[in-house]
Amino acid sequence: MRHLQNIIRHVAIVSSIFLLSIATGCSKPADKPNAGAPSGSASTQTQSGSKLGDLSEFRSIAADVSGLVDKNDLPGAKARIKDLETAWDSAEAGIKPRAASDWHVVDKAIDKALDALRASNPQQLDCKARMDELLKAFDSMKNKA
Repeated sequence: MRHLQNIIRHVAIVSSIFLLSIATGCSKPADKPNAGAPSGSASTQTQSGSKLGDLSEFRSIAADVSGLVDKNDLPGAKARIKDLETAWDSAEAGIKPRAASDWHVVDKAIDKALDALRASNPQQLDCKARMDELLKAFDSMKNKA
């Protein structure tokens, strides 16, 4: 029974990584080093500049959302940030164990941006402030290896 549970857990993890790679347009799982690079967390950190690994796909989505907020397209920003939420949640199991405190910094910033955009009457200035904080959170992870 335990062996079957381990297989199911493994399949769920692999499926999550696969779905993340599809959602982010990546041809390989986000938590894997580049092809031909030495394996191990040190090489992943060196390549990405972050203990959490390569966050560029997540930051790219956040930058898209920020651009929509700047244009005062709050419904569009609300729809696009759902992509970030889904990708981030799907990648949690692979990212969070690398540096849980760093993961929580970014996760909290994502939650604040989600709250601002999902407010019953979202305000552009508040949404912009939360998106600026989110982009700063992503940027603060660079060179933190």
